[in-house]
Amino acid sequence: MNDDTSIRFLHRGRVVRLRDVSPTRTVLDWLREDQRLTGTKEGCGEGDCGACTVVLGELEGEPGHERLRFRAINSCIRLLSSLDGCAVWTVEDLQDAQGGLHPVQQALVEHHGSQCGFCTPGFVMSMFALYQQRVAPCSGPCRIERQEAQEALSGNLCRCTGYRPILEAAQKLPEYPRRVLDEAPVVETLRSIRRERGLQAGRALRPRTLDELLQWRARHPEAQVIAGCTDVGLWVTKQHREFERTLDVTGVRELQQVQVEGGTLRVGAAVRLSDAFAALEAHWPQLHTFAARFAGVPVRESGTLGGNIVNGSPIGDSMPLLIALGARVELASVRGRRELALEALYTGYRRSVLAPDEVLTEVRVPLPRPASRVAAYKLSKRFDDDISAVCLAIDVEVRDGTVHHVGIGVGGMAPTPRRAQRTEEALRGAPWTEASVRHAIDVLRQEFSPIDDLRASAAYRREAAGNLLWRYWLETQGWQHLRLDSLAPEALDA
Repeated sequence: MNDDTSIRFLHRGRVVRLRDVSPTRTVLDWLREDQRLTGTKEGCGEGDCGACTVVLGELEGEPGHERLRFRAINSCIRLLSSLDGCAVWTVEDLQDAQGGLHPVQQALVEHHGSQCGFCTPGFVMSMFALYQQRVAPCSGPCRIERQEAQEALSGNLCRCTGYRPILEAAQKLPEYPRRVLDEAPVVETLRSIRRERGLQAGRALRPRTLDELLQWRARHPEAQVIAGCTDVGLWVTKQHREFERTLDVTGVRELQQVQVEGGTLRVGAAVRLSDAFAALEAHWPQLHTFAARFAGVPVRESGTLGGNIVNGSPIGDSMPLLIALGARVELASVRGRRELALEALYTGYRRSVLAPDEVLTEVRVPLPRPASRVAAYKLSKRFDDDISAVCLAIDVEVRDGTVHHVGIGVGGMAPTPRRAQRTEEALRGAPWTEASVRHAIDVLRQEFSPIDDLRASAAYRREAAGNLLWRYWLETQGWQHLRLDSLAPEALDA
């Protein structure tokens, strides 16, 4: 019997069934207040520090051949209803039957990776996700490089221990006796609670099919659409907002697909950011560093590409890149579907052309042209896990010394993510020379009217945007590692 009124998930070896859950109840509140599992800490309440990190297990793969996908997520901003169909682990769940430490815990102890201990459970859980993804599946020797460890822990902040011993502990995980989690019973249990139709747990709705989603959206246009809650969760924790009803799109099968069709990469709106970036990196490997700087792993493992786009933040990093690549989006409702350029989605600060009964369903990105060169740059006060002050993405194709195609997306320079149309026009059809690029830099600095805020001044943003275009030009000329004292004076003035 398909129970469509209870949230069902696996925790500590049993299926939890919850009814009448508030649509704004967070996973962290349920763990600490209802279960008294206080190892998971509450720090920033906004997904920035990682003290609240837990690990979710989700079924991945074709029916009958699924395996577990382990994702470290921020429990402080993740809504409880989104656990439906998942397994969840906290720091209390890692000891063995005799009470012995898990290898990630043992590694932190032996490498002195904890002082006050407040952030330690979050580091443990991020390392547990890394362990399950990288170490547990290995049948032979494996190695974790320092850069990989740093990226895996980029969403966890430590205020007293320092990162060196923590990173060393993560790198040493393959050297400890292997602890293999028996996935079979977890997979079987998750299969048994998998839904064929959507969840209607009081005021929390989570459809399973696109048809259900569109029908429920038409019936409840006032419902707050949610995905990974990496922004909406802050409305709950920081603004104390309540929603009459939520509509969670992450259970919709059709919105979880990534495929290549007819020269186009098609990414469903509910695909997690980590998977969406992996799909982009498969075609543009040079984007890895840029993608790794998008928030921290727990945010990328929870948030979705469609959610980041619909959010419409002027400093959302995925949109300038997608705009530069010529991405288009599909919007759907019970009335039909329509497609438009991504930049045409926005009408103002956090406003879009979406009708009350519409949802974004898919992002379509043209595959790279043979002669094109794509780069994306982000300037922020912290290198990892920080919001952009300026973002610039560029796609230029040069044929016979002339710019045949150009796409430039900018973030942090206007109330919405924008295409730099005037700058593109200045370059399109022009010779790919220093003079043309310098002219385009002048156009770019005058095309937008950024604001002063806590992240940067308007003057800095204009100057920096032009400098990033100059950097792109230098890289196309073979300059990969720049030393200021080796540049000509006129280059420093650019």
